[in-house]
Amino acid sequence: MNNKEFISELAKRSDLSLKEASALMTNLVSEMTSRLEDEATVSISGFGNFEVKKKLERVVVNPSTKQRMLIPPKMVLNFRPSATLKEKL
Repeated sequence: MNNKEFISELAKRSDLSLKEASALMTNLVSEMTSRLEDEATVSISGFGNFEVKKKLERVVVNPSTKQRMLIPPKMVLNFRPSATLKEKL
């Protein structure tokens, strides 16, 4: 399911127009993005938790050249599904 199909299904189920459903999704995603940029956890009841974790710097080896490289630390998005969602899947 792509974004367009999701918005049309959301509009149909909630009796909203396509424009209203699209605005709702845009606002939801932008609010989640701003919260995650502040490194806060976003919890959606019955669905799961989104959280930002820091990956530490590490050394990797290129297998063909045997050259060692240092990968800098970075922030990654982690999703943990709720127990309800796990049961349904």
